[in-house]
Amino acid sequence: MSEPAPSSPPPSGPSPRPPGTIRLGSIAGADVLVNGSWFVIAALIALLVAPRVEQVEPGLGSLKYVAGFAFAVLLYASVLLHEVSHAYVARRYGHRVSSITLHFLGGMTAVEGEARSAKQEFWIAVVGPITSLAVGGAALASWFVTPDGLLKVGVEGLAGANLLIGVLNLVPALPLDGGRVLKSAVWQVSGNPHRGSLVAGWSGRGLAVLVLGWPFYQQALFGTQPLVVDYLLAVVMAVFLWSGASAAILHARIRSRLPLLVARTLARRAVTVREDTPLAQAVATAQTLRAGSIVTVDAQGRPVGLVNESALLAVPDERRPWMPTSGVARPLEPGLTLPLDISGEELVAAISRRPAEEYLLVAPDGTIHGVLSTVDVDRAFNRRGN
Repeated sequence: MSEPAPSSPPPSGPSPRPPGTIRLGSIAGADVLVNGSWFVIAALIALLVAPRVEQVEPGLGSLKYVAGFAFAVLLYASVLLHEVSHAYVARRYGHRVSSITLHFLGGMTAVEGEARSAKQEFWIAVVGPITSLAVGGAALASWFVTPDGLLKVGVEGLAGANLLIGVLNLVPALPLDGGRVLKSAVWQVSGNPHRGSLVAGWSGRGLAVLVLGWPFYQQALFGTQPLVVDYLLAVVMAVFLWSGASAAILHARIRSRLPLLVARTLARRAVTVREDTPLAQAVATAQTLRAGSIVTVDAQGRPVGLVNESALLAVPDERRPWMPTSGVARPLEPGLTLPLDISGEELVAAISRRPAEEYLLVAPDGTIHGVLSTVDVDRAFNRRGN
C-alpha cells in the first residue's frame, strides 16, 4: 500500500526513525524500515510452514523452523518489491518518498504530499498490485520447472501469496491500493479528489464490517467450524481496515476545507511604530486607526517585531507610558513573514514549519499588508468545517 503523508519541504537531514522500527537501509532515497511486529508474523509463518517443510524434507528437526523463517523473509522481500514499485512511480511524478515500512500486515510507502491528478493517483496505487501479480505469475510459471523439494515449496508459497496479495489489494476500499484506484476513478468523473477519498473511505468501512463477520460466513458457506485464530484475525483485519478508512475520511474532510483559508481575507489591519515608541502611545495609535495588530520597525522603517497580544494585555496601564513597544514584541525571525497571497495547504504548511501566534503578511512589493493570527486561522477553519 502507499500512503500520502502531510506536505512538507524536504528535510535538511535524515528523517527521524519511528519508534519500534529497525532501519535496513535505503532504496531510491527512501528509508527501508522493519516494524517490530514483523518478527511476530515471521515467527508465525515459520510455525505454519514447518509442517509442510517436514513433509517434503523429513528429519530436519528444528531446522524446519529455520526454513520456515527463510520463507517469511522471501515473502516479505516480494512485499518490499511491491512497495518499491509504489515509491518508484511516486518519485517519477515528482513526489518525495520518506520511507518504506514492512509490518505484520504487509507494507506501507509514505509518499509526501498528494497526487496532483487522478492519473497520478491511479498509477501510484495500481502499480503495487500489478507488481505482486507479476511476481506471483512468474513464480507460478517457474513452479512447473522447479525440482521437487524445499525450493519448490518456496516457489509454490511465493506464487500463492503474491497472487493473493495482488488480488486483495485491488479490492476498491481504502486503505487498500484498490481504494486509491477507486478514489482516482471518482476524482476523474467528479473532478473532486476529496469526494473520491470519501467514497473509497466509506467503501473501506463497509469492507471492515464484512471482514469482521468472516468467521460466521466461513461456517455458513463451507461448513467449517471457525477457530479462535479465525476470530482473532477477523478482528485485527477489521480494525486495520476501519481505522485506515476512517483516517482517510477525516483527512479528506480536513483537506476539503484548506482552500477556504486565505491569508489576505484573514489578515488583521496593522499599524507600524518605532521600536522605542512608548507602549501607551502605540496602543493609542492602533485604537485610533482601528488596527488589530502592531508592528515595530527600526530607524530605517524595516519591520523587526510583532507585538504579542498576550504580552501586551499582561502589562498594567500605569506601566505602558514607560515601556518601549519592543518590550512586548516578538522579534521578526525567519519564517514569521509570509507572502500576502498564501492560502490553503501552503498556508497550513508554513504555519506548521514555524509555529507562532502571529505572522507578518507582506505584499509582492514588500509593503506591509497586515498581521495573520493563528487564532483567526483556527476560527475560520472550524467555522467552515461545521
